[in-house]
Amino acid sequence: MFRNPSDTEVRAFLAGVKRIAVLGLSPKPDRPSYRVSRYMQAAGFTIVPVRPGISEVLGETAYPALADVPGDIDLVDVFRRAEEVGAVVDAAIATGARGVWIQSGIINDDAATKARDAGLFVVMDRCLMVEHARLLG
Repeated sequence: MFRNPSDTEVRAFLAGVKRIAVLGLSPKPDRPSYRVSRYMQAAGFTIVPVRPGISEVLGETAYPALADVPGDIDLVDVFRRAEEVGAVVDAAIATGARGVWIQSGIINDDAATKARDAGLFVVMDRCLMVEHARLLG
């Protein structure tokens, strides 16, 4: 069974993150993905929206798929259903992302383990905004 990294490991990893691709980032301000991304953007991170059918969110250009994002990705923040996380992990590995953050309430042990085994830093079933505020805020 997958186990999340320690607070010390999460703090150290997040300290090196600059660019976060957010899969499933909604343009609607009342959605958790929007609130978390707005917080992370205000904390100094570059947010890259990844969602088909939209052109921008939070003033940033949106891309239909992770494979379409130009440049390096430090962290993939996942707001997708658990059964979709495996494909997200495959895309994150293929694009050379350094880590995958699977948001609160989303659990896919197989995908998390696959990402970790591929060398990615992985956190699952935790809110990026809450953990950032708690550990680095």
